[in-house]
Amino acid sequence: MCRWAAYIGTPIFLEEIVSRPGHSLIHQSHCATQCNSAINADGFGLAWYGERAEPGLYRDVLPAWSDPNLKSLTAQVKSHLFMAHVRASTGTATSRNNCHPFAHGTWSFMHNGQIGGFEKFRRDAEMMIPEELYSDRKGATDSEALFLVALGEGLDADPRGALERAAARFISIAKAKGAAPYLRMTAALSDGKKLYAVRYSSDEQVPSLYYRYSETRQGMAVVSEPLEDGQGDWNEIASSSFSTFDGETVTVEDFRPCRLALAA
Repeated sequence: MCRWAAYIGTPIFLEEIVSRPGHSLIHQSHCATQCNSAINADGFGLAWYGERAEPGLYRDVLPAWSDPNLKSLTAQVKSHLFMAHVRASTGTATSRNNCHPFAHGTWSFMHNGQIGGFEKFRRDAEMMIPEELYSDRKGATDSEALFLVALGEGLDADPRGALERAAARFISIAKAKGAAPYLRMTAALSDGKKLYAVRYSSDEQVPSLYYRYSETRQGMAVVSEPLEDGQGDWNEIASSSFSTFDGETVTVEDFRPCRLALAA
């Protein structure tokens, strides 16, 4: 399983989430505590928003703890909205194109989890990507495929509904041709204006996800694991929920793609 962190609020240096806290994302890349594997060494990535509508993107295949460029970059770049991800592959190759976050236009997306038996129906999954988006399929991961299918389902107009419909399509095909668990996911996505996060699993093993608003930073962090040991004010995001973060406001809606998959 992967680990990730996202932030929205007053601009801060990326290092305040990625590298400086005691249990920062870089620390989680080799000492994660709330997932099956403590090591997340199959690459890393950053997506951040600045003066332009499209996000900046930096990804590499090195373990996050061993890349000096990552620490230098996060110490110099400030952003009001950014995402960071450390990867533990569930089967696909370690390559830049398979590292999260993924970006298309103003959208960025990252995922932790798995789609059961993806290697058995990868061709079918590719066919679900709309033709006009297929040229943006750069890697081989189930996560990127899910993102592109969600874009085709209308992510611009309806982020929750589009991702729910895309997830339902993957659950249906995983049930028909793949394996359980059909879908486990925490995901973050953004259009550069709002930050969205989802926590869901088709079984009882739901990946961890938390959020916390900092009065000091005047911003919201959404993370796989709390960034400091002993901080008791992290809020656990409920399972089967889609959260929208806009300033201090958190809006939580149901996210239940299994209902759509059963109806299909």
